Amino acid sequence: MTVEEAAEYLESLRNGTTARVFVERNDFLSFRQVLIQQADFKHFRGTAKHGGHTEYEYMKTPRS
Repeated sequence: MTVEEAAEYLESLRNGTTARVFVERNDFLSFRQVLIQQADFKHFRGTAKHGGHTEYEYMKTPRS
């Protein structure tokens, strides 16, 4: 996954065009590197799935 693709996924979650983004195990580190640089980082919630995959969603209120 490229930086541009990760940024597009995050933006689609942020603006509500996509409810959830599924990140493959092999793409996790590159996706997370872009994710943690976001100003609204705490609004994104990742849920670990079977096989090391992660599903992300955007929450209106930030996690603590």
